[in-house]
Amino acid sequence: MAFEVRDAIDPDRYIPKEGVGASRYYDSLWDSDGLLHESDSLIVILDEIDKLGNDTAEILSKLSRSEEAGKTGCYISVVAISNKTDYTDAPDERVASSFQDDPIIFPPYNANQLQAILERRSDAFKDDVLENGVIELASALAARDHGDARRALDILRSAGKLAEKDDSEHVTEDHVRDADEYSDLNRSIQVIKNGTPHSRYALYALAYLTKTRLADSFSTGELYDAYCIVAEIAVGESLTHQRVLDLMKKWTLPEITESRHTGGGKGQGSYRTHRLLHDPDVVMSACIESSETQRDIQSQLSI
Repeated sequence: MAFEVRDAIDPDRYIPKEGVGASRYYDSLWDSDGLLHESDSLIVILDEIDKLGNDTAEILSKLSRSEEAGKTGCYISVVAISNKTDYTDAPDERVASSFQDDPIIFPPYNANQLQAILERRSDAFKDDVLENGVIELASALAARDHGDARRALDILRSAGKLAEKDDSEHVTEDHVRDADEYSDLNRSIQVIKNGTPHSRYALYALAYLTKTRLADSFSTGELYDAYCIVAEIAVGESLTHQRVLDLMKKWTLPEITESRHTGGGKGQGSYRTHRLLHDPDVVMSACIESSETQRDIQSQLSI
């Protein structure tokens, strides 16, 4: 922010690029000789604000309280952009009070909007390569799921790659359907690979049980026993039963697993079951890439 404001107001002002704390940069904005000293207003746009993590509260607090604290007479407003509608739950109550956000929720893109976006990107293909209906189908498939423009673009891009692989002169609707399936699988693999180590060990345990047992859902207790073996071989330690349960619940949001609370019948109480929603071999490979580690794990799990 300091550099952006400096470049707009006083390009010759010296601000060190390193070796000073965050407070020095704030001071350059609003101390007695700060860049905003004679400015009327500043609009700060923070895209993907949820990526700031624990720094979110501090930044929003500094910006929203600066005028009240007498640090500047400049009116500062913040536009915070996030795909997560609950990101404002993170800052503490004092920040929420001073920030006083006014949420604007944008609905997902519909098929017509996605089609307009794809049509503007269709110049990535040579003329007449895209058959009629290809863009419409890619838009409809993306709108059916989450209305995500990135997903629509990914489907169209993947369809082009599949057509090129087939030595086809045209991208067809069949290529789009195949690309849609590939996109689902690729997204899931990336989500799994980006998971924390122990969440992947727990997911590996579920995948192994799904592959080797004559059942498609397993209690947290069954899952935990297998997880402990996986974690001990992989890193030499395992987490508590409750922590693993919490980690497994997080796999339900990206639709990697399905979790249900169920009753065990008279005298058995209630418990939670977990079901894998993808091919277990694919999931196991994404969870642990080392074939040697997988062999060690499976040899112990099979005992």
